[in-house]
Amino acid sequence: MDQNFSIVSMVLGASIVVQLVLALLLSVSLASWTVIFRKYFAIKSARVKSEDFEQEFWSGTGLNDLYQSALSNGRHGSPLQRIFASGMREYLKLRERHVLDGSTLVDGARRAMRAAFQREMDALEANLSFLASVGSVSPYVGLFGTVWGIMHAFVGLSNLQQVTLATVAPGIAEALVATAIGLFAAIPAVIAYNFFARDIDRLANRYESFTEEFSNILQRQSTPAPSAAQSAAAASAGRAGPVTSYGGGR
Repeated sequence: MDQNFSIVSMVLGASIVVQLVLALLLSVSLASWTVIFRKYFAIKSARVKSEDFEQEFWSGTGLNDLYQSALSNGRHGSPLQRIFASGMREYLKLRERHVLDGSTLVDGARRAMRAAFQREMDALEANLSFLASVGSVSPYVGLFGTVWGIMHAFVGLSNLQQVTLATVAPGIAEALVATAIGLFAAIPAVIAYNFFARDIDRLANRYESFTEEFSNILQRQSTPAPSAAQSAAAASAGRAGPVTSYGGGR
């Protein structure tokens, strides 16, 4: 007996339930690959643009110039640039309201940057849960198709008077295709999820470090410099030596 064991013939010869399982797994695999490519380019773009903005930030460009550039770029800028713009915007708003306390200014800017940071992380982590679900569920869906196909094959064999390996093999092979397709969908999704999660953690650490460094810069700018009279008084007190006061009681 000449048996055709090609993948196409086995899929076409499988039961309707196995065919539905295979169609579902192929659709999920196609969707996961779409997410993988989109996420790869999104993370790469965020990393490259953030590196460029950091170089510009530490090159000595003025904060106002950086802020105007961030406003003009809008959503086309880097995530780090949008975090910077959020903190700078809140800082300038508080200054316009004549808030002079340095701690209040820096705390407001830091809270704005933390909110922007969370929005950027939510955007980077979008659809990662889908990849995790595909990686964890697809093998079980494929196993369900395999079990159903084997059951269907044995039910068909019950009507035969003589069962040989040639009569058993086609049904078992058709059923095992579901497991193979399930693994084909799951393995790339798991690898991509781990790869993207690592890169996103690195970007998160970079964004948090920049937030703290920029907060320190704003702290230094919001702290008023001592006047000439205060500097002269401090210098005189230093030359006169320490002063000890004594409290008198009745």
